[in-house]
Amino acid sequence: MQTRKVPMRMCTGCGQMKPKREMVRVVKNQAGEISLDLTGKKAGRGAYVCRDLQCLQKARKARRLEKTFSCRIPDEIYDKMEGELQSGE
Repeated sequence: MQTRKVPMRMCTGCGQMKPKREMVRVVKNQAGEISLDLTGKKAGRGAYVCRDLQCLQKARKARRLEKTFSCRIPDEIYDKMEGELQSGE
């Protein structure tokens, strides 16, 4: 029996490599809207963050998501993502 390879992704907050299923995807769709993708199936460019509020705050402080998506992200979107992350736990 073969063992399956576990897909690994790097957290934009802490920089650690973790299994994809343990992380939350942040998506920028074609319309330029940025949101959390808790299912991992939304279309668009993605970046990964741990399911930890501190990692999202680190990514926000260092503007790593803005660098990944090459656009400015308003504070309201960050606040909304923090709220979704807290309610999703």
